[in-house]
Amino acid sequence: MTTLVFGHKSPDTDSTGSPIIWAWYLNEVKGTAAKPALLGEPNTEAAFMLKHWDLEKPEIISDVTEGAPVIIVDTNNPAELPASINAADIQGIIDHHKLVGGLETRGPIDITMRPLACTATIMVDLMGKDLGRMPDAIKGAALTCILSDTLEFRSPTTTAHDRAVAETLAADLGIDIPEFAAQMFAAKSDVSDFSDAELIRMDSKEYAVDGTRFRVSVLETTAPEIPLGRKASLMETFKTVAAEDGVDEVLLFVVDILNEEATLLVPNELVKAVAERSFGASVDGDTVVLPGVMSRKKQIIPNLKL
Repeated sequence: MTTLVFGHKSPDTDSTGSPIIWAWYLNEVKGTAAKPALLGEPNTEAAFMLKHWDLEKPEIISDVTEGAPVIIVDTNNPAELPASINAADIQGIIDHHKLVGGLETRGPIDITMRPLACTATIMVDLMGKDLGRMPDAIKGAALTCILSDTLEFRSPTTTAHDRAVAETLAADLGIDIPEFAAQMFAAKSDVSDFSDAELIRMDSKEYAVDGTRFRVSVLETTAPEIPLGRKASLMETFKTVAAEDGVDEVLLFVVDILNEEATLLVPNELVKAVAERSFGASVDGDTVVLPGVMSRKKQIIPNLKL
């Protein structure tokens, strides 16, 4: 049977590129039939990556069948995976997030979880000398994933190793990192064709704090004025998204990549309290700027308090 390789729901660049990278490795190096898959439409930056490197968009799947061999990348959280994930035959996990728990396997499996900024960095390490067999398009996907997850090395999740791997890949490809990253971030910032609900769910994870369930959404952009210009309709749509997704509240952070800060939309007293208790912010109005806040994984979710 063909092994499916996929990441989390609301696939960002890393959860789009890493399945492609690892499926290539399994097929071409390990001789294992594998196919990348997505758990939703890729975001605009991920779509740019696919087009720029002439990569085929993986099939979008809604669930997995019982006994299907799968490898999970860029997450280990059952809430971000297909509903039937524990019925599948999970054969491996490659991830850079904290261990959540809740996955069940049919036997011992290979698990690699490392404190790096990007899953693609881990994959490059795991390939070792076989990296030399990687075609330019796959190297390009890995480079794009690393630059995305590190926000071109601005994110506090960035390690010296992530940067070194990215710089090596860029040199091999003849890519100027600042120029290429600017193209990536311009694609990420082009959200004019998306509805408010699509923007809220585009890069989003569910997280509970003391029994209150949040959808924690991030929009990383070099043009924050575009989504912030829609703040009234976005905040009105929070209610619809929360009801449809079975959460209590939406937290939307607009991350300004260039100025290295986040703006949190504040539609009500609950979110105001979260902003003040989590980030020591003083809230006056329906938004609050959080200087230096760039990473949901390292700076947002770990600090959330009610």
